[in-house]
Amino acid sequence: MMLSLPLILLLGAWAIPGGFGDRDPLTATAPQLDDEEKYSAHMPAHLRCDACRAVVYQMWQYLAKAEAKLHTPDSGGQRRELSESVYTDVLDQSCTQTWQGYGIREVNQVKRLTGPGLSKGPEPTISVMITGGPWPTRLSTTCLHYLGEFGEDQIYEAHQQGPSALETLLCGGPEGACSEEATITRTEL
Repeated sequence: MMLSLPLILLLGAWAIPGGFGDRDPLTATAPQLDDEEKYSAHMPAHLRCDACRAVVYQMWQYLAKAEAKLHTPDSGGQRRELSESVYTDVLDQSCTQTWQGYGIREVNQVKRLTGPGLSKGPEPTISVMITGGPWPTRLSTTCLHYLGEFGEDQIYEAHQQGPSALETLLCGGPEGACSEEATITRTEL
């Protein structure tokens, strides 16, 4: 009987002391999405704070990259500002990007948006993340909403003050996506 090499290695790992055979098996299941999470055109309320932080991160990254292009060896390390037309275009690009790498996963029985700029707290050993579907459109819509609500000028001014100022502008405040009132748990709704 001839076994393929990967199968032999897999079987061997179970027999080696200290191998995979003496550990609890790792299991993960995909988050069970409710109808709002599956079908709504809007970002579900319990994920809006995460979505806002993702938007802040992407806006910050896009603006910082555009500013870095202005720095030349002869600028003496002096920070130069983007022109209004440039930062307007850059912010529009940050909102209309593909939003790849973002999705939803369940950690400790709580569904969270996950992706670049959203890692906070301990990461699970293993988890399943659902990407694609409605999430890129929802993030783009959320981003464009903030552009319309605050305007490119105010967003760029906050960016110049630092990432926390940009997050405070977009996500903070009494009615912001990350305010105490906005983060009411779903069980209270």
